[in-house]
Amino acid sequence: MLSRPQDFAALQQTGIVRTHGPLVARVRRTDLEVTRFGLSTGRRLGGAVIRNRIRRRLRETLRVMAPSFQPGWDVLIIARAGIVEADHAALVGALQQILRRGGVLGGRASR
Repeated sequence: MLSRPQDFAALQQTGIVRTHGPLVARVRRTDLEVTRFGLSTGRRLGGAVIRNRIRRRLRETLRVMAPSFQPGWDVLIIARAGIVEADHAALVGALQQILRRGGVLGGRASR
């Protein structure tokens, strides 16, 4: 997981933005052997209980998808308000779509 402020700042400056439904992703190519993720859930989504539930759902979905990730990416996933009501299938579909379009799931990034 991304945790250093410098990593988040680098994603904000040079990351490519991909959007689908209730999720936004900023992706950036790195020279690392692993793909790292950061999650952003703003206060607009609701209280701490709701934001933590959203982060748990996203982490679990990413854990299941982890074997199919391409190495060498930093990804920041930003949750929008629509994710609170989204069911599991919509969440998985949106996450797969933005990661595929960003190049994290199989193949190159589309520009």
